[in-house]
Amino acid sequence: MMLKTTLAAAVATTLATAFATAALAQVPTGYPADYQKLVDGAKKEGKLVIYGATDSKATQPLIKDFNTLYPGITIEYNDMNSTEVYNRFISEVAAGGNTADVMWSSAMDLQMRLASDGYALKYKSVEVSKIPGWAVWDDQAYGTTFEPAAIVYNKRLVDAKEVPQNHADFAKLIQQPKFKDKVTTYDIEKSGVGFMFMTQDARELGTKFPELENAFGVAKVRVQSSTGTMMERISSGENLIGYNVLGSYALVRAKADPSIGVMLPKDYTLILSRVLFINKGAKNVNAAKLWLDYMLSHRGQTIIANDSRLYAIRADVTGETTSADLIKQIGKDNVKPVPVHPIVLQFLGPAKRMAFLKQWKESAGKK
Repeated sequence: MMLKTTLAAAVATTLATAFATAALAQVPTGYPADYQKLVDGAKKEGKLVIYGATDSKATQPLIKDFNTLYPGITIEYNDMNSTEVYNRFISEVAAGGNTADVMWSSAMDLQMRLASDGYALKYKSVEVSKIPGWAVWDDQAYGTTFEPAAIVYNKRLVDAKEVPQNHADFAKLIQQPKFKDKVTTYDIEKSGVGFMFMTQDARELGTKFPELENAFGVAKVRVQSSTGTMMERISSGENLIGYNVLGSYALVRAKADPSIGVMLPKDYTLILSRVLFINKGAKNVNAAKLWLDYMLSHRGQTIIANDSRLYAIRADVTGETTSADLIKQIGKDNVKPVPVHPIVLQFLGPAKRMAFLKQWKESAGKK
């Protein structure tokens, strides 16, 4: 009887230790000792609502891994385009209803407008020292990826010798008769990402930017609101070449689609980073903090690179879809990251936005 009692006690002690270890294992190595309180708070909330402009297919590996690390937290991910993410959040906040705990979008300027207007919670991530300084603003908005703006072309119909190597080459190429009605880019009135890329081009090219706009006009550019549509039309040959296509999607597509070619401009390549911030009025604030820390962690960034294929921003993550690999390909001096900073709001003021769109329509938009 004594032996059975002792054995039972030993088993109970072993199980208790195992459960305690399992609980503590949820706090990543090197995190503060009191981080467990955040984990416990998130589990008590049991939910996290994210509004994102990233394809659900690319987001699922992150959600699955997060749930493995922190079971018991249900993630509701709402996949929209970048303009919809912004508009839905603004309207729901104005109405006083439920909205996202976390905002995650590729439209860096729209995200920065929300953050700088006071909608973001100030939270210093435990991982902040591991990302570039340009990728964080005031412990409120964080860049999570390192994605290039690419020129994408149909390899069957565009000769290798024709492929433009820089922005000036591109502007010259698309004015050739062969490319009339065969060039595509984002609809900058409807696509937040497209508008941001084009305004950043205006900053980089300066007095040369009107030449690019006019070239689009000569080519009678065809605009789309999504990367997917542009890729399909280039692959089919309906369009021959696409400009400022989100490179993370294009480079992955090119590996599976022999019709798709990708060129990263050698004079400069814009780098987009999907900006994440926590809603200051988040209902599930602990879960939101966990998600932010996870997204910037080595573990989360490894999933971003190798499973979501969105290009990790951390320099210590290895693989093809990483910032380190892109910098090696393009050259450090030619990489132009768009900063996570209110400076990107330069063209978002109503007057400047309308003036930019007016100029675009008069030159690039002429038919």
